[in-house]
Amino acid sequence: MSDRVSAALYRRRVAVLWVSAITLVLAWTGGLGVEHRLVHGGFTDPGAQSARAERLVAEHFPAVGDDLVLLLSGTSPVDTTRMTSVGTALTRRAGQLRGVRAATSYWTAGRAPSLRSRDGSIGVITLSLNGDEDDRAKTADRVVPDIRRHAPGLTVQAAGPAQVQSEVGKRTAHDLLLAEAIAAPITLVLLLLIFGGAVAATLPLVIALLSVLVSRAVLNALAGAVPISVYSMNSTTSLGLGLAIDYSLFILARFREELRAGATVQEALGPTVRRAGRTVAFSALTVALSLVALLVFPQFFLRSFAYGGIAVVLSAAAGAVFVLPALLAVVGHLVDRYDVFVRLRGPAADPDSGRWYRFATAVMRRPVLYGGGVVVLLAVLASPFTRVASGLFDDRSLPATSQVHRATQLLRDRFDSDALGTAPVVVKGVGRDRLQSLEPYARSLSAVPGVRQVTAPTGTYAAGRRIQGPGPAAALVDGDTTLLTVVSAAEQDSPAGTRIVRRLREVVPPAGATVSVGGRAAEVEDSTSAIARDTPGAIGIVVGSSLVLLFLFTGSVLMPAKALALNTLSLSATFGAMVYVFQEGHLSFLVGSPPHTGTLDATIPILTFCVAFGLSMDYEVFLLARIRERYLRTGDNTESVAFGLQHTGRIITAAAVLVAAVLFVFSVSGVTMLKLLGVSLALAVVLDATLVRAVLVPSLMRLAGRANWWAPGPLRRLHDRVGLREDAGRLSTPRLVRAPESAVRRRT
Repeated sequence: MSDRVSAALYRRRVAVLWVSAITLVLAWTGGLGVEHRLVHGGFTDPGAQSARAERLVAEHFPAVGDDLVLLLSGTSPVDTTRMTSVGTALTRRAGQLRGVRAATSYWTAGRAPSLRSRDGSIGVITLSLNGDEDDRAKTADRVVPDIRRHAPGLTVQAAGPAQVQSEVGKRTAHDLLLAEAIAAPITLVLLLLIFGGAVAATLPLVIALLSVLVSRAVLNALAGAVPISVYSMNSTTSLGLGLAIDYSLFILARFREELRAGATVQEALGPTVRRAGRTVAFSALTVALSLVALLVFPQFFLRSFAYGGIAVVLSAAAGAVFVLPALLAVVGHLVDRYDVFVRLRGPAADPDSGRWYRFATAVMRRPVLYGGGVVVLLAVLASPFTRVASGLFDDRSLPATSQVHRATQLLRDRFDSDALGTAPVVVKGVGRDRLQSLEPYARSLSAVPGVRQVTAPTGTYAAGRRIQGPGPAAALVDGDTTLLTVVSAAEQDSPAGTRIVRRLREVVPPAGATVSVGGRAAEVEDSTSAIARDTPGAIGIVVGSSLVLLFLFTGSVLMPAKALALNTLSLSATFGAMVYVFQEGHLSFLVGSPPHTGTLDATIPILTFCVAFGLSMDYEVFLLARIRERYLRTGDNTESVAFGLQHTGRIITAAAVLVAAVLFVFSVSGVTMLKLLGVSLALAVVLDATLVRAVLVPSLMRLAGRANWWAPGPLRRLHDRVGLREDAGRLSTPRLVRAPESAVRRRT
């Protein structure tokens, strides 16, 4: 079938290119305006208790909330007549602006101490905003400039979740443009160096353009039905560029190999599509299924990467398998023209004595020494991951010079802990007729370690006793719904804050009532718990699909298990480095000294796992394809490994360098989350393409010998029926080949 496909691509090459051009235009048209349809947020679980508490507060107590916090300061203290007049007027104005549900301030809320800095120089206006995270971020973009224009002579600083979302979005857009500007010239030089000529270097860019435009069109179409994160588009672009380069490099290398063996252009396309094209298809399917695992999570931030990633993977593979051969049919022998680095590259290596062949032979001569050494190294790198602490991004994900970071730091340093440690507790099923049943519940809440104070309609409580009778909080009852406010001694965005949330939820509620604990700490707790809950399912999808596909590809049960073990080891080393550098702050100068909070964003490790695991399987399939092809011809396991590494080592390393270069430029970002994602993926790719593929794979395959290709009888028969088969006249599975390994055994 693949021979017929390659023949058709050669005969209809012009028609294929015309269809591709039309597809490019349609995809470009379909993706117009996509950046305006993507939304902020998506890091929290919409079905969690904290989300339910947020909805209940918005429905029953619209005046409560601190989505946007404005800090006002001037030349006089906040209690002066002038500041009181200005602060009151600004509070009224803020409350009338579009998107603002309610506004409260130090000057309108009975001069509450929590809304005034300890030295009396700063007063606070808190705003409750309408809509979801994206709506609130857009409202903050309008409100903050408006208040500043109407506050002459005052300094207005903005904090709060809505302002953090707004600034992270703006900074991310700026940093991604900067990263792309840096990556573009580096990528072009590497393409020229690796692909060997201007003509060849242009081909993967065509495939990348096709895949990126198709993914943008898909995201634009999906944005009308489901929320799509603003962070997905640029990351999808990077993934599309990397995979297009990977797949194009593999196709092009096989095409050149056939031409150098004396084949005509048409003859060269046959084995190129049959073997390299098939390998690309298997690889793309593996990567796509790894990304499918992100769909099990409730956070649309992660789901958005799945939508865009799957689209870009499949379109890159389709472009490499169908469009690239048509381009090669047109270009033919001109593919090697305009090689500006030909002198640096030197003559082509003998496939039986090249550098990679000799390296693999040396490794297989002492597999325990080399393989064991790399395993120990990766285990040491992985060890910090045992200390991982999960959280969500906050203002400290931005540079210390950012406006929202400075404003929030003022709240930490110069205000009582009430300013950052308040959480709502919504009790459903207790109205005014049952308020006395709240008394023991509120006392129990106030006795929780880490809780400073609980305010309820029945009074104010601390340390398990009532310290003040009913006050203004008596108004926080709406029908059968009552609101309590908990002030903790810990900041919301901290491990201590999430521990307090867990203890609050353990307190027995009043009989017949349903309790929802909300606030930032509850969001962090619920989101990290949702990720921990769904991670086994995601891992099961990734691992299960990879095992099945590799078995169908190789006919072996050992190969898939070996690939799984090695990928797990290299990814564990990546996760350990993430903790060591980004969570604990060691060697952080290597990545621009990002601020560290003692936690990692909970979404990034699982996102890194799914993407990096797919890319690792990408390289695994490339390598095993050539090893298996050689083994079917010779039956010599050891020589086949050396041959496979010789023919793919340069390709895999080159592809990894290009992908890592594209990803590592994200280290210039001032947003820690983006920096963490780019650096961790780049590190995972480099570790996999060097230590794993070049050392561990040859070592383990040498130790396993012919057992590499073993499968029990029922599975062998299953593979004969549904697995990957070679051309007629060749053996369909390696188990029947007798291995004349004596020649290589003499070498090793």
